[in-house]
Amino acid sequence: MLLEYSSGRVHVRRLAGYFDRQHQAANMQTRHWGQLSGGMASVTEVSSDLEEEASITSLNVNQSGNSSTTLSTASTVALSVALTGLNVPSTDVAGGSSLAPVSPSFKNNRGSTTPSYDGDLDIVPRPKLTTKHRYSDLNRSKSVDSSDSSEPEVLVFTEPPNRKLFCLLCKNVFKDPVITQCGHTYCRYCVTSRQYDTCPVDEMKLAVVVNNIAVSEQIGELYIHCRNGCKPSGTGIQDEYVVDPDGCPCTIRVNERREHEMECSYAPVQCPNNPDCPKILKMNLEAHLQNCNLCKCDHHKFGCPFVGTQEEVSDHREDCSYEGIKDYLQTSSEKMRELQATIVQKDQEIGFLRSMLGKLSERVDRLEKSMELKINYLDENMSRMEKSLVELDEQNRSMSDELMDNRRNYSMLNSELSMINARLNSGAAGVYDPQQVFKCKGTFVGHQGPVWCLCVYGDYLFSGSSDKTIKVWDTCTSYTCQKTLEGHNGIVLALCTHGNRLFSGSADCTVIVWNIDTLEQEKMIQAHENPVCTLVAANNMLFSGSLKVIKVWDVHSHELKRELTGLNHWVRALVANGNYLYSGSYQTIKVWDMSTLEIVHSLQTSGGSVYSIAVTNHHIIAGTYENCIHVWDKASYEQVETLTGHVGTVYALAVISAPGTTRVFSASYDRSLRVWNMENMICTQTLLRHQGSVACLAVSRGRLFSGAVDSTVKVWQ
Repeated sequence: MLLEYSSGRVHVRRLAGYFDRQHQAANMQTRHWGQLSGGMASVTEVSSDLEEEASITSLNVNQSGNSSTTLSTASTVALSVALTGLNVPSTDVAGGSSLAPVSPSFKNNRGSTTPSYDGDLDIVPRPKLTTKHRYSDLNRSKSVDSSDSSEPEVLVFTEPPNRKLFCLLCKNVFKDPVITQCGHTYCRYCVTSRQYDTCPVDEMKLAVVVNNIAVSEQIGELYIHCRNGCKPSGTGIQDEYVVDPDGCPCTIRVNERREHEMECSYAPVQCPNNPDCPKILKMNLEAHLQNCNLCKCDHHKFGCPFVGTQEEVSDHREDCSYEGIKDYLQTSSEKMRELQATIVQKDQEIGFLRSMLGKLSERVDRLEKSMELKINYLDENMSRMEKSLVELDEQNRSMSDELMDNRRNYSMLNSELSMINARLNSGAAGVYDPQQVFKCKGTFVGHQGPVWCLCVYGDYLFSGSSDKTIKVWDTCTSYTCQKTLEGHNGIVLALCTHGNRLFSGSADCTVIVWNIDTLEQEKMIQAHENPVCTLVAANNMLFSGSLKVIKVWDVHSHELKRELTGLNHWVRALVANGNYLYSGSYQTIKVWDMSTLEIVHSLQTSGGSVYSIAVTNHHIIAGTYENCIHVWDKASYEQVETLTGHVGTVYALAVISAPGTTRVFSASYDRSLRVWNMENMICTQTLLRHQGSVACLAVSRGRLFSGAVDSTVKVWQ
């Protein structure tokens, strides 16, 4: 394998030299184009040269395509793997994520199998922000979208960026973020300008490994003010800008600002007729040209240098030497533009292939080093394995003794469970005692896509899925699907009941009302402009959560009563308890008084977006993007605990309470469910049966139902 890698590196260097020669030929063609403005003779001569060089370039490219086949199969596969490895999914950040809690199409980037943030993001401190969120960097050679403009870059964000999007070295928002050899993320400029320095976190040498595409996409989705709508702050602080009320009023995404600024009507431009004219706004250029005294000859683009008043230009046009050959000049100009476009395309192809060859060369070097380390590691482990075999023989004898003890304990546990089941089955009504050990009692199979939401009504269990349907399951007698409800054109994301009505929310931005007695559709409500993430009904009101808004509907007439705003992100969690409504969004839980529909309290978290909320008699519990479960005292709103153990986003929470005992169930992206004792705040059991991320939970009569990305619903008891 080492010989194949060395051969691949030789071919990489040969191809790099070939692309250097192609790039020089392209530059030579560009220099010839400048001679066209000199007159007719040079136009004819250069056009002929360009045609001849273009044919040579095409021949060389074809020859390079044939020569590229000399790369070994192993090198080709390595290049493919290197390219595939750059597809890093994005994560959940304020202002840029999609509907992360439930659907691959909304997690964008994360989908049902997306990893969490890079570990290096956790150590970035939160910088101090001014009132206007002013940020700028005038000295960077590269920005997020790599502009070569000599003008300073001005970034005035509409909202403060997330603290994890700031570089630890320069304390500014990442510019062209890259992952270094130590696994942390910094600006490319910060790393390359400090190539002899070490990482401030782990003291390792700074070396660029790969672009951090995920962070680049997150920063690209942040909103900023147009640079033509900003001005220096006037406070004397260098590189500090504020919004200019007399400038451009547009707010745009970072990755769209170049396109906007090229077309912005507030951009300052120079008069094309008279260089002595002061700069004017693009929107005023047409009016200025009507009043400007000087103008150029109509053939100035072909090389005519005449400049004068409109009368002088009109008289000059009759004697202009370019007038008689304007048709030929026009044809030559069009041909030159076509050649320019061809050369630009070839330059782009050459640049792309050179970058791929560079990545391939780096990958070959890493594989060589990795192979050497693995060989050394195998040699060291051979002796360890021989010693381990002797120890395993001894452990097997001790494990046989432990197995006998476990069998005795298992028989005792079964007898206790039989007694508890008998107590549950003997009572037709009343409060169910939560069991100490939960087991999977069955699986509902029938959906053709991930299950994102569950809801219980009597003996019915409703499940919503990516297959755009709602299935009705019998949980009492037959344990089969009674009916499939069809009506949505998008993924079913939310379910709730009120009376004998079922409400379903979907990615198609609608809410459908179903009659539970007849299992038929009654009405469709065009609820939001964005997907409906969550639903809850209480106090004759239906609350629907979407992007930065909660809408309040009359539960009987289905009329819109009010919109609750002031939310900073997707509303992924809604819970009604007593006279209060709890809503979760980005790093925030808001508590609303349902009688006045006003905010009475706001809880702050540090774990990213809030995906799930549960309320017990004494606590407010929230599951977050960063794998944590935060617990607040319900009366004082003081945080009392943070429960850890999950290694993925906590998508759902459920509660089973009995006198003196409260159990909280958590479902996570890591495919597991956990059972928490709220008296001592510890995990008492971990449930592992699903083959995909667990997205939703429901509780009924001492039983727990869980829906997952593996398209199944499991019953636990």
